Amino acid sequence: MTTSRKSFSVRAVLGLLLAASATLASAAATVGAAAPDFTLRTLSGSNMRLQEQRGQVVLVNFWATWCGPCRKEMPHLNRIADKYKSSGLVLMGVNVDDNVKNAADLSAKLGVNFPVLLDTDKKVSRLYDLNSMPSTMVIDRSGRVRYVHRGYQDGYEDMYDKQIRDLLKE
Repeated sequence: MTTSRKSFSVRAVLGLLLAASATLASAAATVGAAAPDFTLRTLSGSNMRLQEQRGQVVLVNFWATWCGPCRKEMPHLNRIADKYKSSGLVLMGVNVDDNVKNAADLSAKLGVNFPVLLDTDKKVSRLYDLNSMPSTMVIDRSGRVRYVHRGYQDGYEDMYDKQIRDLLKE
């Protein structure tokens, strides 16, 4: 094979790989796409897997201790978790801090009453192509991403509430 053909082949393969990875990244947070499965350790030490929540409506909230809007949102998420837990909602708080102690301390201080999962190596954050904190995915009973929220502003919890109610009725 000539040098120019090798160069073309390498470029073609790299181009295909880049296109495939871009498609995977964008599909991760695309409404209607299957939510990428993951397993993470919780603050309590057990593992929690997204796929094992099938049949439930799942709210996955990515947050960090250094994120002011995340801290502001937590009490609202607690209320939502309490309100819909017996109706079939699972709320998973995925913390992206490097230091687990920070996540544990803030969770205790805020009285977080739902599982806090630890993404210290950021693999799940990359899988979901996060570009803002907090980021919240609402996933239906069949495992499809139905709603994606980037950031937090006052009133978002009302949207979460309505979306969860609607999905629980399906």
